[in-house]
Amino acid sequence: MLDVRRLRLLRELARRGTIAAVAEALAFSPSAVSQQLSVLEREAGLPLLERTGRRVRLTPAGQNLVRHADAVLERLEEAAADLAEARSGLAGALRIGAFPTATRAIVPAALVALARRHPGLEPMVSETDPAAVAHALRAGDLDVALVHEYDFVPAPREPGLATRPLYREPMYLAAPARTPVPEPVREPVPGPVPAPDDQGAALRAHADDPWITATHGTLCHAMAVRACQAAGFTPRIRHRVDEFATVLALVAAGQGVAVVPQLGVVGPADPAVSLTRLPMERRTKVAFRSGAAAHPAVAAFAAALRAAVPPELATPDSPE
Repeated sequence: MLDVRRLRLLRELARRGTIAAVAEALAFSPSAVSQQLSVLEREAGLPLLERTGRRVRLTPAGQNLVRHADAVLERLEEAAADLAEARSGLAGALRIGAFPTATRAIVPAALVALARRHPGLEPMVSETDPAAVAHALRAGDLDVALVHEYDFVPAPREPGLATRPLYREPMYLAAPARTPVPEPVREPVPGPVPAPDDQGAALRAHADDPWITATHGTLCHAMAVRACQAAGFTPRIRHRVDEFATVLALVAAGQGVAVVPQLGVVGPADPAVSLTRLPMERRTKVAFRSGAAAHPAVAAFAAALRAAVPPELATPDSPE
């Protein structure tokens, strides 16, 4: 009989690529991971891994077993959801991952509603960049998370995970306001979406300016760089900052220009910052392990999130 815990290790190896990465993610020692995978090979009765020096890769049989592991683990999630549904009342920890703007603008109201309806639940929020969510969910470090994608940075399909769309928001080019400034725009307002050519022109107008982006390796950083490259230039990055309020403060100080989402520019008007709407969107989704959509705690938090979305944001008509 194949051991589910060892199947999970094999799946993580397929996703992360090295035994050391699996060990670090799951808080094992590399030798313990290797030992458990060797036991799994004996259970399977044929080689699952090819070892070349210090490197390991899955054999065709190992790759096929990972596909079965995905299905097995999804069914286990469904079983856990059924058991949770049979209990009276929701209780226990709910580990939530969210990126900073959603943590500030969406999550608090959702937690208030969740506590009102399910006081026995203990939500535990961790700020998590969307690029790290898939591994955290598969490893069991998170139960549910908010992720986003951009027009220039679509989210890859992650085996073992499922998502549901939550809301869409426009993107803005933030630049130091020119003097004089008759009526500076700081708060985004509804309006016609510019044509793609206008987007390129708006970005190219700042091709020689310093840029402020998120830190390297984040989706926000990739979005800004790829949007500029699509407009015909590579941005000269001066500052790397993840928090949009700080980004806008640097823009106001004349330190550069940036691309920011609508939720990143809420707040009091700043006459030193002008915003130009771009025909780009950031799309936010709720992510969880495959099979967990019907888990009462996950479903309750997703419902609370949908109710907490500000009315000015566009919401999808139907789930994916």
